[in-house]
Amino acid sequence: MLYRETGQFKTTYAADMAVFPLRQDRIGLAVILAAALTLPFVAGEYMLSAVMIPLLIFALATIGLNLLVGYTGLLSLGTAGFMGVGAYACYKLTTFFPDVNIVVWILVSGFFSAGVGALFGLPSLRIKGFYLAVATLAAQFFLQWCFTRIPWLYNNNISGAIEVPGRTLFGEFVTGPNASAEMRYLVVLAVVALLTWIASNLVHGRIGRSWMAVRDMDIAAELIGIRLLPTKLLAFAVSSFYCGVAGALMVFLWYGSAEPEVFSINQSFLILFMVIIGGLGSLIGSFFGAALIYVLPIALKAVPPLFGLSIAAATVEHMTFMIVGALIIGFLIAEPHGLARLWQTGKQKLRTWPFPY
Repeated sequence: MLYRETGQFKTTYAADMAVFPLRQDRIGLAVILAAALTLPFVAGEYMLSAVMIPLLIFALATIGLNLLVGYTGLLSLGTAGFMGVGAYACYKLTTFFPDVNIVVWILVSGFFSAGVGALFGLPSLRIKGFYLAVATLAAQFFLQWCFTRIPWLYNNNISGAIEVPGRTLFGEFVTGPNASAEMRYLVVLAVVALLTWIASNLVHGRIGRSWMAVRDMDIAAELIGIRLLPTKLLAFAVSSFYCGVAGALMVFLWYGSAEPEVFSINQSFLILFMVIIGGLGSLIGSFFGAALIYVLPIALKAVPPLFGLSIAAATVEHMTFMIVGALIIGFLIAEPHGLARLWQTGKQKLRTWPFPY
């Protein structure tokens, strides 16, 4: 057993690489999962369909982008396009093989998105920064054009639109108009929890260390034996896989139907803002960023009526833009690591309270 000296303490390397090294974190995670599992029994359909399901889907897409931007240091503006690849791939797979479990096709659709993401990630070996962002932006526009102009991808009677067919799981509808909010929520929760666990193991292992080495200084990473092209392409593939699964979940378990405008550049910017506010290089920050930005307009609509005030929908939209913009500027200046760093600081103070020194 290999040990590492840390002051007067001895810790194993396995303990250093543990996903949840603190007992308090493990207890907190267990409480959160228990609350998430009991939510369908206490929450209404609106809470599940309009709040929790989209929040989890956006969190999954944010994790995917964070693996690329936060952990590997490669900027991408094509997130929505890769989400669209997953959604349209899942639609075609469901159409061709209607007897296969829909959850299987949702996960498999991510591999199609991963392949497309790796293809558009090829320029990352030669370019980076602003120029890589422009390259991924070109991928976004090209993919959105494909969703609109290639009839094979969608329902032939409506340009670019896909209509989700009804599919069952354990005898219960999970897609289509007859699907219950509880069933859809549990499926989304299971997929997001599974992929978050996989992402956590990735970033705490050899692959994650390679990504972070490339992020910190790619030349030094290459000198110590890390092959840049496979490492960067793997980051693009894994990131696009997560975004593709999120896109399939969005269409099949939230919207029920979709048009190409759903996967526009605005969606890519929205998820990038979630990464920035939540915290670059943090999985829990992805959940924080998705929760804040998605719940913000809902709160702006719900809170004023409690005080007898009425705000128009257009005003709420403008206020959301201003608040999100101010938060982005504030975090970039004061706390570049976002809400995740504030969360870590708060936990540290609680652990030492009332003896901070």
